Amino acid sequence: MDRQTRWRRWGGSLLGATLVAATAACGAPAEGGGASTLRFAVTDLQGLEELQREFGAFETTFEERSGLDLEFFAVNDRAAAAAALDSGDVDVVLTGPAEYVAIHERTNAQPVVAIARDGYRSCVYTSAGSGARSLADLRGKKIAMSDIGSTSGHLGPSQMLVDAGIDPLEEVEVLTVGDAVHQALERGDVDAVGIGCHDYEEFMAGEVRTDYPVLAEGPALPPDLLVAREGLSEETVRVVRATFQENFDALLAALLEGKDNAKFTGATLVDVTDRDYDVVRSMYRAIGADDFSEFVG
Repeated sequence: MDRQTRWRRWGGSLLGATLVAATAACGAPAEGGGASTLRFAVTDLQGLEELQREFGAFETTFEERSGLDLEFFAVNDRAAAAAALDSGDVDVVLTGPAEYVAIHERTNAQPVVAIARDGYRSCVYTSAGSGARSLADLRGKKIAMSDIGSTSGHLGPSQMLVDAGIDPLEEVEVLTVGDAVHQALERGDVDAVGIGCHDYEEFMAGEVRTDYPVLAEGPALPPDLLVAREGLSEETVRVVRATFQENFDALLAALLEGKDNAKFTGATLVDVTDRDYDVVRSMYRAIGADDFSEFVG
């Protein structure tokens, strides 16, 4: 069974409907009983103001459908998210695959639900004048990637090189240059770019261009996911999961009101377990990282 098959789309369930109805009427049970507030963080947003702007509509819809009070908790990066989970200052975190693996290693946070993005995969592209026709032609060359530890912009392309028989640590020079990846190729500083395919599509958008061909497109990457801190009550986790199961269309529409959440357009809710992220652990090893926790500071 392939990875995408295992990421089963959630269906409705009588249990889920019952949990949501009970929660809406009485409030979700917390560890000590009584109504609960769910403290919520997102790893790729900076500051409380941005979190409120991007997830304000989601907050309203989630509270209406779950009966939980959602309390935003701002974190600047995966390290801050891991620390907040470990200390119990935050209950759930929405994060990406690479971030999840690092956070799980440090905190034992567990998946609650996962959101599979449409077309979420890595691409490696080059300039028409480079002479490269395949990944094999990049041996000995310079490749720009985005940020260290990015799933689609660093780990994914590195794994693609490994799969093509190229050691990304020894046989190419990888330059992680953030948002300047495209400009690095345009200036001739590098021979190719490894980036998320959506980022490549945005780079090419609005123009009929043939001067930057794709050399290879990687497989679907594991989905983003909502993770719960170790020790969060099973009842609270069940309520959160049921709320997503029974109301995903409404929650997704609310998410998409945030400008930066456009990446979730066409997303589906899927079922994952920790082992579905072993592929990301292999990607970390492709860049020479065996201790994933080093990526949370």
